[in-house]
Amino acid sequence: MVEASKRPLTIGLLAGEASGDNLGAGLMQALKARLHDRAVTFVGVGGPGMQAQGLEPLADFSMLSINGFKEPVLRLPQLYRLYRSLANTMIARQVDVFVGIDFNVFNLLLEGRLKRAGIPTAHYVSPSVYAWRRGRTRKIARCADKILCLFPFEPEFYRGLAVQAHFVGHPLAAEIAPATADAHARAQAKQDLGLADQAVTLALLPGSRGSEVELMLPSMLAAAQGMASQLRAQGKDLQVVIPCLNPARAAQIQELAAKVQDLDLCYALGNARVPLIACDLALVKSGTSTLEAMLLGKPMVVTYRLNRLSYWIARLLVSTKHVAIPNILAGRMLVPEFLQDAATPQALCEALMEQWSDNVAQQNIQTVYGDIHRQLAAGDSGEGASMGAARAVLELVPAAQSAQ
Repeated sequence: MVEASKRPLTIGLLAGEASGDNLGAGLMQALKARLHDRAVTFVGVGGPGMQAQGLEPLADFSMLSINGFKEPVLRLPQLYRLYRSLANTMIARQVDVFVGIDFNVFNLLLEGRLKRAGIPTAHYVSPSVYAWRRGRTRKIARCADKILCLFPFEPEFYRGLAVQAHFVGHPLAAEIAPATADAHARAQAKQDLGLADQAVTLALLPGSRGSEVELMLPSMLAAAQGMASQLRAQGKDLQVVIPCLNPARAAQIQELAAKVQDLDLCYALGNARVPLIACDLALVKSGTSTLEAMLLGKPMVVTYRLNRLSYWIARLLVSTKHVAIPNILAGRMLVPEFLQDAATPQALCEALMEQWSDNVAQQNIQTVYGDIHRQLAAGDSGEGASMGAARAVLELVPAAQSAQ
């Protein structure tokens, strides 16, 4: 008989989006490192990153690519069949532990089924219960044995419930070293983008979805025009860089920007990392980009717009005092926020100029940025997100604990 501490482990995982695939790949790498030479098999659903780490796919990753509100309803029968198939396979394979990575609705359903079958379960990335629908914590507690949180304030929302909540850290904080956007890196990024070295560089991040760009970009461009005018009066030039996630967004952004005059514009195809490194300050749509800008040490102004109906609904549901991630993490208004009707071009422009010119305030903000960065990079274990998450997952498997 194979000793329990030596037998091969089987770990189930499911990621439904590219961001989850990145998290899953890091987790798998950390699990293998923790298990040393212990044999482990990974089964489930994931993208190219997880498959490169050795995931045995039980379904095509693209089957879980779902957008909007209508498509999930139309594909409900297909998704239900996939859920049943994955649950039956995981139970038949007697996986030692299952980890659902983000992709909340589908993963929580699957986790609940596997937990009832006696399989330990973990949910990696807490839903935004701090912002809206805090009652979801009770459902999560019924479905998962552990919840692996990216932010330090999240475990508190699960206190008193039958689930162990761990702050493991944020992988983006470990990925972005403190010197990622130093003077040398900034100069290199400007050169790569074809930007002038001496001009003030403003990054505009209106979002990746077409609806967001349509709502956000016009006021952002108008604010940039106002800033360019004020800087010219001081004998300085402004150049604006806008990341375009894909060719479709690039075409949309260039069409909207064509209506604007007297702006030196640069378009960068791909994600926002290089434009953020290159810029001196940023005007950012509320979301994960505000975290990335903070980790890169950028002065910023945060804004968000919704259509009237969506904003009305959001006001009823959202319970957080702030919307920008740096402000939520700091517990105060660290960077300016302008939402909906308050997000006028004039207000945005004035806030950008203040961020640009107030060096003392920026020094204080940079100190807080650094403190938050270190906390997010370490997590409660001090090991970082992937290794901390791997530790928490293996704690659910008695036969694996001696390998750590």
